[in-house]
Amino acid sequence: MTPPPQKSAAAYAIPAGPVAYIMKRYPRLTETFIINEIRAMERLGADLRIFSLLQPEPPPHHPMVAQVVAPLHVLPATWGAKFKRLATSHAKAIGAAPLRYLAVAGRALQWSATSSSPLAVWKHFFRAGYVAAECRAEGIAHIHAHFANTPTSVAHFASLMSGIPFSFTAHAKDLYLTRKSVIARRTRAARFVVTCTGYNVRYLEDIQGHPAGKINLIYHGIDLDMFNARPTSPPAPHPVPLILSVGRLVPKKGLNDLIAACALLKASGTAFRCRIIGEGPLRAALREQIQSAGLEALVTLEGAMTHAELIALYGTADLFALAPRIEDNGDRDGIPNVIAEAMAIGLPVVSTNVSGIPELVRNLETGLLVPPRDPAALAAAMAQLLHDRPLALRLAAQGRALLERDFDLWTTTRRLHSLIGCQDCAPKPRKALRADMPLSQGARP
Repeated sequence: MTPPPQKSAAAYAIPAGPVAYIMKRYPRLTETFIINEIRAMERLGADLRIFSLLQPEPPPHHPMVAQVVAPLHVLPATWGAKFKRLATSHAKAIGAAPLRYLAVAGRALQWSATSSSPLAVWKHFFRAGYVAAECRAEGIAHIHAHFANTPTSVAHFASLMSGIPFSFTAHAKDLYLTRKSVIARRTRAARFVVTCTGYNVRYLEDIQGHPAGKINLIYHGIDLDMFNARPTSPPAPHPVPLILSVGRLVPKKGLNDLIAACALLKASGTAFRCRIIGEGPLRAALREQIQSAGLEALVTLEGAMTHAELIALYGTADLFALAPRIEDNGDRDGIPNVIAEAMAIGLPVVSTNVSGIPELVRNLETGLLVPPRDPAALAAAMAQLLHDRPLALRLAAQGRALLERDFDLWTTTRRLHSLIGCQDCAPKPRKALRADMPLSQGARP
């Protein structure tokens, strides 16, 4: 897919200085794409400060987290200390610009009156006071939020309080479960908007009320240095082929359809094993489905893994399968990062033709696509790739070539780096990246 015309980076040039990244929770085991982006931004010279609106996830953390040198700002965990910090921050905001602060409080009152979650609006306002005070103290030149919901709401308020411009990256659930009028408001206020699929670009451009040319397509980049692609003629498949699937155990991932497809594979006499990696609220229901179908010896739910563990597991599989779908409330994936990672290692892929997935998995070119909620079609596609070795190898090779062309981390991050204006940044002296960081772990500048 050819990316739509985009504004030049010069149109978004900003004063030199550090950049604040706002996320709901950092680090998170399921958001390797953000960690990789932050590492790459730092390697390209950006001076970053990270704001986590909630307390960080407890370990295990991905090894890449230790390679990020940006300081982490997070409110205290206890209510008493948190209230004191918020009160101090808002007092500073009032003292720095009282009329501006009152105007922002008025906006919060107005937006909460029309919101389905008025308390959430005020939560965002109070968190933004903390972010704005810290950004002033750090000399932040630009604020960038990941996800179009809570983080962008906080970034918008913080921008209004401080006068610091902001931008945001829209992904999937955050975009489609937020009211269009709210997305339009945040888009109008942002200096620019990034999103990770052409499918999302079209959705955002259909929302009325924002200037044309503000939406930028930047795919989630894959650090290909971390994935050693298989040779074009790898060893013969295992006697019992391994199907791998990775994703949170939530409805939109379609894992119940995958398990139903596995039952059909078993009934057809196809030899296979299937390992499902991930955690989530559907674990009990999926386990019951596996037991009811008599698949306990073939299909296993194996919980969450670190990125390093997952990369090693990709190398043991014969096929990657994921069956995302659009839920009744509109929730959906963009392009699941795990599909790109599987393709990077050289696995043939079967997935569904929803959302942005066809931009990466192109039917009979870089993988096989089937309709969502169709276990029979999914089973047939998996069987085809398990039995047709030449086809599987060709699709895998072409998938890796597409990644190298359009989804390389360093190419995609340079686009964001330029949009934010980091080519003009003059980072303050600070701790350098570890000298022993190998290229294979993403140290390529």
